[in-house]
Amino acid sequence: MNPVIGPVSSAERIQTMDVVRGFALLGILLMNIVDFGMPHWAYMNPNIAGGATGHNLIAFILQYVLFEGKMRALFSMMFGAGVILLTTRGVERGGGIEVADIYYRRTLWLMLFGIAHAMLLWRGDILYPYAICGLFLFPIRKLPAKTLLCVAGVMFLLMTGFGIGEAFGLPKKKEKGEAAIALEKKGAKLTDQQKKDKEAWEKVLKNFNPPKEDVQKEIEAYRGGYLKSLAQRAGEVSEWHGTALYHPGLVDFYAFMLLGMAFVKLDVLTGGRPLSFYVKIAAAGYLIGIPMNATTISTYIRSGYEPITAAFAFSTYHLGRLCLALAHMSLLLIFVKKGFLAFLISRLAAVGQMAFSNYLSHSVICTLFFYGHGLGMFARLERHQLYFVVAAVWTLNLIWSPIWLRHFRFGPMEWCWRSLTYWQRQPMRIQTAAEGVPEAATVT
Repeated sequence: MNPVIGPVSSAERIQTMDVVRGFALLGILLMNIVDFGMPHWAYMNPNIAGGATGHNLIAFILQYVLFEGKMRALFSMMFGAGVILLTTRGVERGGGIEVADIYYRRTLWLMLFGIAHAMLLWRGDILYPYAICGLFLFPIRKLPAKTLLCVAGVMFLLMTGFGIGEAFGLPKKKEKGEAAIALEKKGAKLTDQQKKDKEAWEKVLKNFNPPKEDVQKEIEAYRGGYLKSLAQRAGEVSEWHGTALYHPGLVDFYAFMLLGMAFVKLDVLTGGRPLSFYVKIAAAGYLIGIPMNATTISTYIRSGYEPITAAFAFSTYHLGRLCLALAHMSLLLIFVKKGFLAFLISRLAAVGQMAFSNYLSHSVICTLFFYGHGLGMFARLERHQLYFVVAAVWTLNLIWSPIWLRHFRFGPMEWCWRSLTYWQRQPMRIQTAAEGVPEAATVT
């Protein structure tokens, strides 16, 4: 391997990107905490668990309007941006075929980490699907920024079209399903097609209003010992990891990763654009995104969480989250460029520099708090109370990350990942720089 290829030095880090990554990572916990602490159906229907009135309803509304999908969008953008930085710097340092070798080894190790994380800790793992997407990003890394933006735009249109198509198809699915159910109740023998119609509509209903016994089964599994939660998680993870590469969920990741790749090439994420550029994007994003998202969620709530109304209401989901994600990104970059809240910004940058370690720390802390092999608080808190747990985890991340980085070049998981990628133990302590070892830090 070419000895000049290796992790980027601390002096080469881009603070704006660390800040956005840190903000996105902490923000993702606002959504994940619901899945950590409640049956998964409660994520989109607060009647299932955690309360649906008062503070709990306000928490549900704010989560959707301001954060749902937006933090994942930012995190995906940063992943795509990292692909460009890793490969570009590798080539600049004289790497040829070695860059591809390092990139794919790095991605495959991430895939293994994701599988272990999902099976052993938490069903909502995002590392595995990111690694799957990452396998396809290397060949397109050299595409012009405009091309990347166009492809991402087409993906957004396809996802929106898919959602609208599903919405228009639901009334017919309901009609056929209810007809089959009515026939069955009369004692008629259903044809194979009628059985499929019945199962399809019942699946839709279950996603919004599951049987109480199914909810209780999940609660008991996650309040039980580790082996019970492991068995419950295995089925959930196998379904998610078996998702087709062209599924809208993965297209979602691809689209924002391409945006991140384009934004690095256009000097947007690096903070290189004029201040007015970010102010305009933030203003437009909030003025469009907030009313759009508020209308969506209010329509959904007024419908009583009815699936057909929900399908039509959420047809604006991808446009709304795109607007808010770009607005949040721009506001952060304004803060960095103007030096606002410097104390907090520096800590966010540290959290972002240790994103891998902090992401896994969320799973360790939250599963120990909620699952039966820990404190067993699963489905015991109201929805708004979950955010006290979020605040505690945020506080830990914001405190320990800068302290750790005063003494070490990498977060613990970043060190492990890079040592495996380069197949060489990376120097860890910062003081070894005085002994002539080049200082290193994370790229992603």
